[in-house]
Amino acid sequence: MIARGIRNNNPLNIRRSKDKWQGMKALQTDPQFCQFETMAYGWRAAFVMLTRTYYHTYRLYTIRAIINRWAPPNENNTRAYIENVCRFTGIGADEPLGIPSAHATRWMKLGAAMCVQECGAEGLDWIALLDGWALARE
Repeated sequence: MIARGIRNNNPLNIRRSKDKWQGMKALQTDPQFCQFETMAYGWRAAFVMLTRTYYHTYRLYTIRAIINRWAPPNENNTRAYIENVCRFTGIGADEPLGIPSAHATRWMKLGAAMCVQECGAEGLDWIALLDGWALARE
């Protein structure tokens, strides 16, 4: 069975909200999670959230801080999520990720690791991830 996030072109399982993301499907049939026209648009939304909202607005600079907000303990096994992302990226839980524009690789690794945690490794599309990063930087 294909993971929900992959079916929705939403690799980090962004929940539906009042936000109208670029590239969202006109008809949203999933009651909980956003659905995007392409995986690149799903990645774009993910990187906008991680780098603009989480980094610049909420001032969350580490994997631990980001995952605690993204996947809170009342809904997830947050400790395991953090450990898995750290193992996949090779970045320590409390190590600053750096400014997104100057440390793009670290942020893309974070996104990839979160996708594996959310959807499994078979759903990771590296080309779409790179395209999404580029779209988020425009």
